[in-house]
Amino acid sequence: MSNEAPLLNKRYKLLSPIGQGGMAVVHKAQDLSLGRLVAVKILRENLTSDPEFLARFQQEARAAANLAHPSIVTVHDFGRDGGRYYIVMEYIEGKDLKSLIKQDGPFPPERALDLSVQICAGVGYAHRAGLVHCDIKPQNILVTQDSRVKITDFGIARALANVHPGETTDVVWGSPQYYSPEQAAGEHPTPASDVYSIGVVMFEMLAGRLPFVAANQQQLALMHLREEPPRLSLFNPQVPETLERIVHKVLAKEPSARYRTADQMGRILISYRQQGEEMTGAQVASGATPPQPFAATLDKPQPKAGLAPGLSGATTRPAGYAVSQPAMPHAAPGAQPEMASGDGAEEGLDWIALALGFVAFMAVIGLIPFWLYIYSIYTR
Repeated sequence: MSNEAPLLNKRYKLLSPIGQGGMAVVHKAQDLSLGRLVAVKILRENLTSDPEFLARFQQEARAAANLAHPSIVTVHDFGRDGGRYYIVMEYIEGKDLKSLIKQDGPFPPERALDLSVQICAGVGYAHRAGLVHCDIKPQNILVTQDSRVKITDFGIARALANVHPGETTDVVWGSPQYYSPEQAAGEHPTPASDVYSIGVVMFEMLAGRLPFVAANQQQLALMHLREEPPRLSLFNPQVPETLERIVHKVLAKEPSARYRTADQMGRILISYRQQGEEMTGAQVASGATPPQPFAATLDKPQPKAGLAPGLSGATTRPAGYAVSQPAMPHAAPGAQPEMASGDGAEEGLDWIALALGFVAFMAVIGLIPFWLYIYSIYTR
């Protein structure tokens, strides 16, 4: 942006560039009308000559502006100044998740789980609003200093109403390192596609590296389509086996084998954390090895239960999602839960059942003379 035109529509004073991508350049700016800092995304000039793209961009910017959730960056405005098209968004003080992974990765399971639950809350809210993000990646996830997640760049989000099952397209939506197998195959993304991308982000947070690494986009696409991801525990032995299984499930090649939406995945992660918290509290005190929580329900279909939409700015945590950080369970592979007394754990014979069985047996024996008498009457 030239120094000769620091203002957009005489309202947004551009201060400094803070990021850029294939579609746009993002600037830190001052909203002169409201006196607040904002982030302004300006479309690259080579994209503004396509009327169809501009119409779609404007439609999707309006859709994103209707998303009001604590884990989603708020869209304030959309406009045009001459040949420049821009979106005005909430300005977030913090770092993008990609930078944090490079700086601190691999993350401890507790930290990765907390961030993942918040990501699922925001993306799940968009799914319920009828939008697929299509480009979930750490670069599009901002993290504040107090570890609050803010998802940005819904600019290429596709309205679910426009997606036809099985339809293919020449445009591949998403980023090669993070897009789903169906996106790699040219199919339209669905909520399950976002779930896959969240799984790649979780893998990167826990392993400190991507599950698939290749020299070019074509090789990456083939790996997403054909190859199984490596085990997380190879890169981070701290990852509990059950959490590893959850990540492996969301990286399934078939969308039907994953969780259907980010909401469902979020509920799985919350249940895992809550069960780990309950079992850890009682068993650590006694020195017992905590069992792997939630392992028996990973492959069972989950109930469809929506989350209450959050109020933008009213809370610092995603609505409907508890984000406390309990001590994570670290069970040895193959460890089995200890049976508690009163739950059928006592060994030995059940004498009550045996007594009842004996009484029933004697009653049957006692009826034999009666049936013989009846039989003799009818055979005379």
